Amino acid sequence: MQILINDPPPDTIREALEARQRAGVLDEVWDGVVHLSPDANRAHSDILQQLAERLLSPLARARGLVPSIQPFNLGAGKNDYRIPDGGIFQERSSADWNLTAELVIEVVSPGDESWNKFDFFAAHSVDEVLIIDPYKRSVDWFGLRGDRYEPIEQSGVIDLSRAALAQQIDWPVIEDQ
Repeated sequence: MQILINDPPPDTIREALEARQRAGVLDEVWDGVVHLSPDANRAHSDILQQLAERLLSPLARARGLVPSIQPFNLGAGKNDYRIPDGGIFQERSSADWNLTAELVIEVVSPGDESWNKFDFFAAHSVDEVLIIDPYKRSVDWFGLRGDRYEPIEQSGVIDLSRAALAQQIDWPVIEDQ
Protein backbone atom coordinates (compact mmCIF):
# COMPACT_ATOMS: atom_id res chain seq x y z
CA MET A 1 0.00 0.00 0.00
CA GLN A 2 1.24 3.46 -0.82
CA ILE A 3 0.19 6.64 0.94
CA LEU A 4 0.66 10.12 -0.49
CA ILE A 5 0.89 13.00 1.95
CA ASN A 6 1.07 16.47 0.48
CA ASP A 7 3.89 18.77 1.51
CA PRO A 8 3.96 20.36 3.96
CA PRO A 9 2.55 17.45 5.96
CA PRO A 10 -0.07 18.02 8.64
CA ASP A 11 1.38 18.60 12.11
CA THR A 12 0.48 15.09 13.28
CA ILE A 13 2.39 13.53 10.37
CA ARG A 14 5.36 15.88 10.81
CA GLU A 15 5.46 14.99 14.53
CA ALA A 16 5.32 11.27 13.72
CA LEU A 17 8.21 11.62 11.26
CA GLU A 18 10.24 13.54 13.84
CA ALA A 19 9.50 10.84 16.44
CA ARG A 20 10.73 8.18 14.01
CA GLN A 21 13.98 10.12 13.56
CA ARG A 22 14.45 10.50 17.33
CA ALA A 23 13.86 6.76 17.74
CA GLY A 24 16.59 6.03 15.21
CA VAL A 25 14.33 4.76 12.42
CA LEU A 26 16.06 5.49 9.13
CA ASP A 27 13.80 6.60 6.32
CA GLU A 28 14.96 7.27 2.78
CA VAL A 29 14.20 10.05 0.31
CA TRP A 30 13.68 9.07 -3.33
CA ASP A 31 13.68 12.10 -5.63
CA GLY A 32 12.23 14.27 -2.87
CA VAL A 33 9.67 11.69 -1.68
CA VAL A 34 10.07 10.23 1.83
CA HIS A 35 9.91 6.43 1.89
CA LEU A 36 9.11 5.11 5.34
CA SER A 37 11.22 2.05 6.05
CA PRO A 38 10.00 -0.87 8.14
CA ASP A 39 11.73 -1.29 11.48
CA ALA A 40 14.52 -3.85 11.47
CA ASN A 41 13.74 -6.97 13.48
CA ARG A 42 16.13 -9.29 15.28
CA ALA A 43 16.63 -11.55 12.25
CA HIS A 44 17.77 -8.49 10.30
CA SER A 45 20.12 -7.40 13.08
CA ASP A 46 21.43 -10.94 13.57
CA ILE A 47 22.48 -11.18 9.91
CA LEU A 48 24.20 -7.77 10.01
CA GLN A 49 26.08 -8.71 13.17
CA GLN A 50 27.41 -11.88 11.55
CA LEU A 51 28.48 -9.95 8.45
CA ALA A 52 30.29 -7.39 10.61
CA GLU A 53 32.00 -9.78 13.01
CA ARG A 54 33.09 -12.73 10.93
CA LEU A 55 31.82 -12.92 7.37
CA LEU A 56 32.50 -9.74 5.38
CA SER A 57 34.58 -7.37 7.50
CA PRO A 58 37.69 -9.59 7.73
CA LEU A 59 37.63 -10.22 3.98
CA ALA A 60 37.24 -6.51 3.19
CA ARG A 61 40.14 -5.59 5.47
CA ALA A 62 42.29 -8.30 3.87
CA ARG A 63 41.85 -6.44 0.56
CA GLY A 64 42.66 -3.05 2.11
CA LEU A 65 39.02 -1.96 2.01
CA VAL A 66 36.92 -0.40 4.76
CA PRO A 67 33.83 -2.31 5.91
CA SER A 68 30.93 -0.39 7.40
CA ILE A 69 28.32 -2.98 8.24
CA GLN A 70 25.71 -0.55 9.46
CA PRO A 71 23.29 1.81 7.72
CA PHE A 72 24.76 4.80 5.87
CA ASN A 73 23.53 7.54 3.52
CA LEU A 74 24.24 6.84 -0.14
CA GLY A 75 23.60 9.88 -2.31
CA ALA A 76 24.57 13.51 -2.76
CA GLY A 77 22.22 15.10 -0.25
CA LYS A 78 18.98 15.16 1.70
CA ASN A 79 16.63 15.28 -1.30
CA ASP A 80 17.62 11.94 -2.88
CA TYR A 81 19.36 9.20 -0.95
CA ARG A 82 19.10 5.56 0.04
CA ILE A 83 20.20 3.90 3.25
CA PRO A 84 21.71 0.47 2.62
CA ASP A 85 22.20 -1.78 5.64
CA GLY A 86 25.95 -1.74 5.16
CA GLY A 87 28.74 -1.28 2.70
CA ILE A 88 32.37 -1.70 1.82
CA PHE A 89 34.39 1.36 0.82
CA GLN A 90 37.77 2.25 -0.68
CA GLU A 91 38.67 4.55 2.21
CA ARG A 92 37.55 5.80 5.60
CA SER A 93 35.37 8.91 5.68
CA SER A 94 33.38 11.02 8.08
CA ALA A 95 31.08 12.26 5.31
CA ASP A 96 27.35 12.46 5.95
CA TRP A 97 26.71 11.66 2.28
CA ASN A 98 28.57 8.89 0.47
CA LEU A 99 28.55 9.23 -3.30
CA THR A 100 29.40 5.58 -3.92
CA ALA A 101 30.58 2.32 -2.37
CA GLU A 102 32.39 -0.73 -3.63
CA LEU A 103 29.60 -2.93 -2.34
CA VAL A 104 26.26 -2.27 -0.66
CA ILE A 105 24.40 -4.72 1.53
CA GLU A 106 20.65 -4.99 1.87
CA VAL A 107 19.07 -7.40 4.35
CA VAL A 108 15.45 -7.92 3.38
CA SER A 109 12.72 -7.03 5.87
CA PRO A 110 9.03 -7.58 5.21
CA GLY A 111 7.69 -4.74 3.09
CA ASP A 112 11.05 -3.11 2.36
CA GLU A 113 12.23 -1.81 -1.02
CA SER A 114 15.62 -3.49 -1.29
CA TRP A 115 14.94 -4.80 -4.79
CA ASN A 116 13.84 -1.38 -6.07
CA LYS A 117 17.13 0.43 -5.43
CA PHE A 118 19.23 -1.02 -8.27
CA ASP A 119 18.89 1.93 -10.66
CA PHE A 120 19.92 4.35 -7.90
CA PHE A 121 22.91 2.20 -6.94
CA ALA A 122 23.97 1.95 -10.60
CA ALA A 123 23.66 5.73 -11.05
CA HIS A 124 26.07 6.06 -8.09
CA SER A 125 28.56 3.56 -9.56
CA VAL A 126 28.23 0.99 -6.78
CA ASP A 127 30.23 -2.01 -8.04
CA GLU A 128 28.24 -4.76 -6.30
CA VAL A 129 24.92 -5.24 -4.54
CA LEU A 130 24.46 -8.02 -1.99
CA ILE A 131 20.91 -8.88 -0.97
CA ILE A 132 20.36 -11.32 1.88
CA ASP A 133 16.87 -12.58 2.60
CA PRO A 134 16.58 -14.28 6.01
CA TYR A 135 13.00 -15.35 5.22
CA LYS A 136 14.02 -17.30 2.13
CA ARG A 137 17.51 -18.07 3.50
CA SER A 138 18.91 -16.78 0.25
CA VAL A 139 21.90 -14.74 -0.88
CA ASP A 140 21.76 -12.83 -4.17
CA TRP A 141 24.87 -11.04 -5.43
CA PHE A 142 24.97 -8.64 -8.37
CA GLY A 143 27.79 -6.94 -10.23
CA LEU A 144 27.50 -3.70 -12.18
CA ARG A 145 27.93 -4.31 -15.91
CA GLY A 146 27.59 -1.08 -17.85
CA ASP A 147 24.55 0.64 -16.38
CA ARG A 148 22.78 -2.42 -14.93
CA TYR A 149 23.35 -5.24 -12.50
CA GLU A 150 23.73 -8.88 -13.41
CA PRO A 151 23.81 -11.84 -11.04
CA ILE A 152 27.32 -12.98 -10.12
CA GLU A 153 28.53 -16.07 -8.29
CA GLN A 154 31.86 -14.64 -7.08
CA SER A 155 32.48 -11.17 -5.71
CA GLY A 156 35.14 -9.07 -7.39
CA VAL A 157 35.33 -6.80 -4.33
CA ILE A 158 36.12 -9.41 -1.68
CA ASP A 159 37.23 -13.03 -1.84
CA LEU A 160 33.84 -14.69 -1.34
CA SER A 161 31.23 -16.45 -3.43
CA ARG A 162 27.49 -16.23 -3.12
CA ALA A 163 27.22 -19.93 -2.26
CA ALA A 164 29.99 -19.79 0.37
CA LEU A 165 28.36 -16.84 2.11
CA ALA A 166 24.98 -18.57 2.15
CA GLN A 167 26.58 -21.64 3.75
CA GLN A 168 28.43 -19.60 6.39
CA ILE A 169 25.42 -17.63 7.61
CA ASP A 170 23.93 -18.97 10.82
CA TRP A 171 20.37 -18.39 9.64
CA PRO A 172 18.04 -17.07 12.34
CA VAL A 173 14.80 -18.82 13.10
CA ILE A 174 11.96 -16.89 11.51
CA GLU A 175 8.72 -16.78 13.46
CA ASP A 176 5.39 -16.49 11.67
CA GLN A 177 4.64 -12.93 10.65
